[in-house]
Amino acid sequence: MTDSPALDDLDRRILNILQTDASHTNAELAALVHVSPPTCLRRVKQLTDSGVIERQVAIVAPDKVGSRLSAIVEITLDVQAAERMEEFEHLAAREAAVLQCYRVSPGPDFVLVVQVADMPAYHELAHRLFTSHSNVRNVKAYFSTHRSKFDTRVDV
Repeated sequence: MTDSPALDDLDRRILNILQTDASHTNAELAALVHVSPPTCLRRVKQLTDSGVIERQVAIVAPDKVGSRLSAIVEITLDVQAAERMEEFEHLAAREAAVLQCYRVSPGPDFVLVVQVADMPAYHELAHRLFTSHSNVRNVKAYFSTHRSKFDTRVDV
């Protein structure tokens, strides 16, 4: 586990604003956090270089682009040796429909968050990633009927 860089109040203000809306220009962000634009730019660069800011993205509404089915999928492998776990992780990482992949304990070996167009698309994914993989012992899928909360913010 790597050491976390020390964050001061300015870092926290910058991070809280960027987590809400990363489209601000540097001048706008500087004004919002009450520092000069060069100071703000230097701090954002430091936060990025240190890995605190992993990346900046646009969050797309899945239903607006035809991706209407969300699933949380538990995967249990037959063999849990490190190389077999990594093998499955790499397969999951290559699938565009897999938005998140977690190794978990106890219980299943992995929990995936999946976003696909519909049930036939899920079936294709399940065949490609789960049923055709000889080391997958058990799959349990939960299909979302309503999303009441979605956030990408981390409390800083």
